Amino acid sequence: MNKIYYLILVLLASLGTAQAQNAGKTVTIQTNVGTIKAQLYDDVPNHVRAFVNRARQGEFNGTLFTRVIKEFMIQGGAPDSKTAPPGARCGFGDSSAEIMPEMNDKYFHKRGALAAPRQNDDVNPQKKSDMSQFFIVQGKVYRNGELDTLELIANQDIRKKALDKFYRPVAVELKMQKQTNKREYSKRIKAINIKIDSMIQATPGHLLFTDEQRKAYTTIGGCHHLDGIYTIFGEVTEGFDVLDTIANQPKDQYDRPKKDIRIISVTVE
Repeated sequence: MNKIYYLILVLLASLGTAQAQNAGKTVTIQTNVGTIKAQLYDDVPNHVRAFVNRARQGEFNGTLFTRVIKEFMIQGGAPDSKTAPPGARCGFGDSSAEIMPEMNDKYFHKRGALAAPRQNDDVNPQKKSDMSQFFIVQGKVYRNGELDTLELIANQDIRKKALDKFYRPVAVELKMQKQTNKREYSKRIKAINIKIDSMIQATPGHLLFTDEQRKAYTTIGGCHHLDGIYTIFGEVTEGFDVLDTIANQPKDQYDRPKKDIRIISVTVE
């Protein structure tokens, strides 16, 4: 066997083994106000590997939660927070720790989602994740009616174009048919609505909540507006009360808790 080809096979095998070893692992985040546990996903390998490596090297130990917003999220782990004096602004991250995104449509920002922060699109158009930090979603609980309204607002321009294409050209004919043959009218309206929904779903930027999203956002809550913007690589399994304690802390104008919330250790098993 060609020596270079053999070395490539060995490298790929070792990479696959490392990813498999990291998959499904439990993360324990011990803080000075309690402990949070989370499960890592097995299909976001690069983020999981980067997070596990930093955790095992002790990079998160001694850092602070530098940004906490009630009904939104808590963010911590930034290297510059380890020695930040009280009241100082910190949590700026580390550009050398950035990796390409691994967004997966099946993961969304429900309560407890563990994700990677990043810089804004104007300076980070590739949406690279800053693995020197992490954030955990607290979020809020939505009503179904709120989600309906959010869909209507987000999709109104697309829906107007779909109506112009499928409904308005036959509107007069349908109006007459409604008076003479209601059964056929109902069938045609149903077919038109299917075409409109298909056009909405095929248009980038549309918003249609899945049944799973609706169930989560109306029961445990979350932050729907983050979906598709940040890479999620795990979820909290224990310590939701600690998540709430941190998110509800009094904070300064930069969202840093007035009382330091320190990460004592992050371990992976």
